[in-house]
Amino acid sequence: MRLHTSWRVGGPAERFYIPADIADLSHFLQGLPPGEPVHFVGLGSNLLVRDGGVRGTVVLMHGALNQATLWHDDQGKAAGVYAEAGVASPKVARIAALNGFEGAEFLAGIPGTVGGALAMNAGCYGAETWQFVTEVLTIDGLGTLRRRFPQDFDIGYRHVGMKVRSEELGVRSENRHEPTPHSKEWFVAAWFAFNRGNGDVSRQKIRVLLEKRVASQPIGTPNAGSVFRNPPGDHAARLIEACGLKGTVIGGAMVSEKHANFIVNAGTATAAEIEALIARVRQTVKERRGVELVTEVRVIGEKA
Repeated sequence: MRLHTSWRVGGPAERFYIPADIADLSHFLQGLPPGEPVHFVGLGSNLLVRDGGVRGTVVLMHGALNQATLWHDDQGKAAGVYAEAGVASPKVARIAALNGFEGAEFLAGIPGTVGGALAMNAGCYGAETWQFVTEVLTIDGLGTLRRRFPQDFDIGYRHVGMKVRSEELGVRSENRHEPTPHSKEWFVAAWFAFNRGNGDVSRQKIRVLLEKRVASQPIGTPNAGSVFRNPPGDHAARLIEACGLKGTVIGGAMVSEKHANFIVNAGTATAAEIEALIARVRQTVKERRGVELVTEVRVIGEKA
């Protein structure tokens, strides 16, 4: 999995599958044994795979479900961008700008896929993914496809949870449930709606945003983006820097000197070293600043 994560760490997947398209993915999931653990992976950013590897099946979306195009409203006018889950988020920003839409520029600063952006309501520079979603296509562990809408989800800061109606469960429910492997749903596509604007202005905004990203983030060194969510009214990077943690090292893992909320692989890091450094940063900030940092990064797999 180190070949499929932006941190360049991680042990082997027990099974690894790349779908040809959405129909192929549906057919594949229908054939899995009951209870099979399934992990959907895009560009592998925002993901730490432990050194012992991953039990079950990893489904690689990037480079597979990569269709992106304009979609049209009932009057036949282009209304926004349709993108499958494996499409890199910056591609949605480029398509929108090239076709005279505005509002998608922030997606150029998200180093992941549409699927990941939907799953965590990714955002930057004052905008978030679900501000622009009109509809999504999901798939469950039985390969069943469903079209869902924003009102079907609890959406917040770096959080998206599905509401489930009792008639879908076949049991009584209070709008939510703990998903089983078969009832859990993953995003496979989305319809984004953007306002008409000036494409030249949008492209300029993207250029400025990318320049700012290069200047402020350790782009050239393996990392997984922001490690921690920003606590209410504050910034994780400010708290980490205030604790003097920039440059802190465990093995080959280091808190970036350029941006304190990034942990980089200096070249020899293991997943265990990265995880230990995450824990040290959390503990130090809690002890010195009284703030419990919450990770954005998803951790999967077994320890070596």
